[in-house]
Amino acid sequence: MTIRDIPLTTIDGRPTSLADYADQVVLVVNVASKCGLTPQYTKLEELQKTYGQRGFTVLGFPCNQFAGQEPGSAEKIQEFCSTNFGVTFPLFEKTTVNGRRAHPLYQELTKTPDPDQQAGRVKWNFEKFIITPDNTVSRFRPTTQPDDPRIIATIESGLSRKV
Repeated sequence: MTIRDIPLTTIDGRPTSLADYADQVVLVVNVASKCGLTPQYTKLEELQKTYGQRGFTVLGFPCNQFAGQEPGSAEKIQEFCSTNFGVTFPLFEKTTVNGRRAHPLYQELTKTPDPDQQAGRVKWNFEKFIITPDNTVSRFRPTTQPDDPRIIATIESGLSRKV
């Protein structure tokens, strides 16, 4: 089984997997509504609008694992994202990203080192993983803004390699 085959569930309860995005560059990010980094939603949505037509998508995974910063129901999360940030990218069910109960997707993603060659646990909300169609994974820590030149370069590079 590859990372693309790991079962996922959308925020509205539909089963899916990353295989549904196999031909796209995806940015997987654990999100939260009550975090100091929540304003990153704006830049994530800007990435979605800028690159979406070229085969890119942000995939948001709400996470309540860090200081209870995503306490709402699926409906509340969707409403918050839509009303406050105009989010159009796909959201998934609440996900545990660290520990024994970490979702299998995050068990795989956290094996990837960041630019400082540090792998392991997700440090906080808004940690970012970019997966290209050839399954190359790049990792960026929470305080790295979505419009950071390294993230943009990784997205552009992945899009340029698409078949």
